[in-house]
Amino acid sequence: MNREKKIVVGISIGDLNGIGSEIVLKTFQDIRMLDFCTPVIFASVKTMSFLKKAYNLDTILQGIDSLDKILPKKINVYNVWKELVEINFGKEDKGIGEYAIKSLEASVKALKENQIDVLVTAPINKSNIQSESFKFPGHTDYLNQELEGDSLMLMISESLRIGLLTDHVAVKDVSATITRELIESKINTIHKTLIQDFGIEKPKIAVLGINPHTGDNGVIGVEDDTLLRPTLDNLRNNGKTIFGPYAADSFFGSGNYKNFDVIIASYHDQGLIPFKTLAFGSGVNYTAGLNKVRTSPDHGTAFDIAGKNTADFSSFRAAVYSAIGIFNTRQEYLKISENPLEISQRKPFVKNNR
Repeated sequence: MNREKKIVVGISIGDLNGIGSEIVLKTFQDIRMLDFCTPVIFASVKTMSFLKKAYNLDTILQGIDSLDKILPKKINVYNVWKELVEINFGKEDKGIGEYAIKSLEASVKALKENQIDVLVTAPINKSNIQSESFKFPGHTDYLNQELEGDSLMLMISESLRIGLLTDHVAVKDVSATITRELIESKINTIHKTLIQDFGIEKPKIAVLGINPHTGDNGVIGVEDDTLLRPTLDNLRNNGKTIFGPYAADSFFGSGNYKNFDVIIASYHDQGLIPFKTLAFGSGVNYTAGLNKVRTSPDHGTAFDIAGKNTADFSSFRAAVYSAIGIFNTRQEYLKISENPLEISQRKPFVKNNR
């Protein structure tokens, strides 16, 4: 495969009734994107051509039936299916969900076999993807099964990174899900990620409390005192620079988040509400902790605006940029790690450390 040394970005097309196809096509409508990556959309050229016309775009697509036919300087569309697909924008459809999974499975297989370098996933609908053969609440859980490592949802933007101890877990189950082992595993994963994927030599990590006001000395819950604080103390004793737990309600409004390389939230909304408030439209969901790089935009299928040709593709474009940047940083880290003697002959391996 002639890649001209450009990173091959695989793209799963997501829910065809949502805005995924629009944000993908509009991202690569700017041909300058092809100067530093080679995109491969996992769908069908018939489907993507129909969608291109629906959005009144003049994007030139290159259909391929084999991944060894990927062409640089082209928007490649790998034909995962050949049949015509009935698309009804804004409609939740189990049949369309099946195509989203076909695209995802084919792209993940290509990622595992090194036929693509990174994966960027367009949004799926968590309800209509469910079937007897696919019973995952989202991309992260599926990728955790298919790839090596332990996945962790890490939301990233230029000025903010937020990781989660628990992600798609019902609020009533959060405290029971958080254990000493889970806290240590997630923080160790984030610590390693910041070093190898973001080039931060000595990460500064802030952790938010489990309960309001971190429990108020046990008045509003004991988990922060009996579980979280002792575990963080143990991690500090092992050399990690960790602060907290902090009360979540004032942490972001005070601007304290700017003092750290990453903030770890105890549950989904504790982290994602402030993240999407501060970085919506430019944020990226990165699946940290795995042996391959996957990113996605920070929003869903947006059925309410699907087909109206008004979707903002900034977050998807940021997801492509982030995947490429993380891949390059990790490759540099791995190269240096293979030959530590090179470090003394190079500039320090440190990037965007606050």
